[in-house]
Amino acid sequence: MTDPLHTVAATAAATAPDGLDLTNADHLQTTEDLADTLLAAATCAADLRELETALVEDSTTPLQVHLAAKLALSKALIDDLPSPLYLSVIFAVYKENQRILPADQVTGGEDFLVRKVAQLEWLAEGHPDLRWELLVVDDGCPEDSGGIAERIAAEHGWEDRVHVLRLAEAIAANEPVTRPLSNTSQSMKGGAVAYGMAMAAAVQKPNHIIIFTDADLSTHLGQSGLLIDGILGRGFDTAIGSRREPASVVIKQGVRNTRGKLFIYLWKRIIGVLPDVVDTQCGFKAFAADTVRAITPDLLEKKFAFDIELLIRTRLRRQDSITRVPIAWIDSDVLSTTTDLQPYLPMLAAMVGMYRKYLPSSDEAEAFCALIEELDEASWARLLENIPTAIAEGDPMTFGEWTGVTVEELRKAAGAA
Repeated sequence: MTDPLHTVAATAAATAPDGLDLTNADHLQTTEDLADTLLAAATCAADLRELETALVEDSTTPLQVHLAAKLALSKALIDDLPSPLYLSVIFAVYKENQRILPADQVTGGEDFLVRKVAQLEWLAEGHPDLRWELLVVDDGCPEDSGGIAERIAAEHGWEDRVHVLRLAEAIAANEPVTRPLSNTSQSMKGGAVAYGMAMAAAVQKPNHIIIFTDADLSTHLGQSGLLIDGILGRGFDTAIGSRREPASVVIKQGVRNTRGKLFIYLWKRIIGVLPDVVDTQCGFKAFAADTVRAITPDLLEKKFAFDIELLIRTRLRRQDSITRVPIAWIDSDVLSTTTDLQPYLPMLAAMVGMYRKYLPSSDEAEAFCALIEELDEASWARLLENIPTAIAEGDPMTFGEWTGVTVEELRKAAGAA
């Protein structure tokens, strides 16, 4: 790390706000300005990687400085990548009619479409060969979130870069990627995202990267260069944002984190092909376009567990195909459309199907599959209330190999025995 870079970071840390609100335009602007200042002070991307490590090691580093460092590194990495570079960013919308609006119009509004465009515009500054598009996929929203997105895009003159797709129209047209869906109620995010990814990859372009993310603002899209580098710079087929790396910076609700540990422990027992992957559900993943064309046909899962199936198919296609990328992630929970659904149990059930479709049988996996198939909503709720301490306090990074809690212990905790 160069001295000027260290000085800039230290000065920023002394004046940064205590928290960071990604829906606050002033917070975003000052964070991006700081990222540009850090970038100007660095001599190369390696300086910024060293800074990233140093900031994580200092527990007093403000969140804004962490994010600015990752944004600066993201931009620096793009400088070294081949050009022209094409980036497609996909996200699904369902009942996002409030969150898509500004906070001065609705409580909890995030103005997320405007913010996402601004983030991509910031990333592309100084990179004329970086061309990007946003694909908003309406997942059958009864409030017509897609129509609202179209209106906002038209008001800002973004029709050439922001495109709205409707899953219902794709199903009616019998688009192959939507099969076997007969209506949008059978899709919960996965069907919409897979359709958007397939549409983005349909036209072949050189150096084309496809990212899917969430509708909310938990992940600043200015970090996209971190994922793109994993593919075009380091040769992987897929780069997944991870909230569980040593250099990750995460603000997340504790209850959901504990539930997430149980979820990870259970799926690790049946999906052995992903031992190095922990954070399967982070909504920030990048794929090479040719990989998308290979893994999106004939998907089994159209709901929330679609991430895992995409990763399974990527890994089965090529062993050394996935890299994990530490990111800055800030929980955006106020108007979440998934928090109330608590989809972990149906996701686990879906993964049982994936195991049986793609992977060889094993005694351990079969035992845990049987447990998952026994669980209903009541027993799952009891298990969530009685998560074994070894799991609740354990390190998910070890769950691929550690098998310290047995099926019988979990069955007892669920009240099923």
